[in-house]
Amino acid sequence: MAKTLGERDWENLLQRIKEKKCTPFIGAGACAGTLPMGSEIAREWANKYKYPLYDNGDLARVAQFLAVEEDDMFPKENIQRRFKQIGPPDFSRADEPHALLADFNLPIYITTNYDSFMTLALQDRKRDPKPELCRWNRFVELGSPTVFQSGYVPSTANPLVYHLHGHYDLPQSVVLTEDDYLDFLVHLASDQALLPPAIRTALAGTSLLFIGYSLSDWHFRVLFRGLIGSLGASLGYTSIAVQLTPPPADKSEKGEELAQRYLDRYFEKIQKIKVRVYWGDINEFTKELRERCNDFSKSN
Repeated sequence: MAKTLGERDWENLLQRIKEKKCTPFIGAGACAGTLPMGSEIAREWANKYKYPLYDNGDLARVAQFLAVEEDDMFPKENIQRRFKQIGPPDFSRADEPHALLADFNLPIYITTNYDSFMTLALQDRKRDPKPELCRWNRFVELGSPTVFQSGYVPSTANPLVYHLHGHYDLPQSVVLTEDDYLDFLVHLASDQALLPPAIRTALAGTSLLFIGYSLSDWHFRVLFRGLIGSLGASLGYTSIAVQLTPPPADKSEKGEELAQRYLDRYFEKIQKIKVRVYWGDINEFTKELRERCNDFSKSN
């Protein structure tokens, strides 16, 4: 099955990775096989706590139900307890997404996941990463000091791992319920200083590589509607590569063309952003990207 990314798209992406002009966004699909997916957690909670509606695979909505029935921290502390019991993936695997991204030796990594896998992968590659939380609510804002207070500047030796939607170590930082997503977007729209200068510079001045997202993913929709859409007009590098799953319903070349046309129009409606999509499994994408990186390194 054709994967939509053309040879020129691959070449541009690999060149910008080499020049450190690429910023990865890591989504939940990067943890598939290690952490439970959001839809799996949602259905478990829906069954256990008697969620009364039909959309029991939507984690944000089921979490909202628990927040109403119990309190705001109830679903977040559930996530914290569950994730703390699970160890990291095997970073020696050639197709492990975090390990591949760590091998790119980039200065900034952005994740919407609540885990530490990107930080651990960088440490496994002998880097000294600096994790940082997006301070989207008052509790996080008043919490631990930011890494930037000491004059820190992200580098390949000391890369920044920016947790846009929080980390389970501080459950108050986690963007999980529908209310959380709305509050996050409101804060993002009203506070131009919410994102550190290093992150705003990366968004406006590098190619963005999204790995582990689906079109139905709240994280993905919030990113494009709220974050990328608001900055799209100023993007210096307008080519955004996205690994999306599931693939189009029609898996033929014509079906993929129609799906790509729809996405082009969808993203242009937000802002005039060029998007190139790789449809399919994240392990397939990771394997092909690593192979292409190796070939590119040998020929350049």
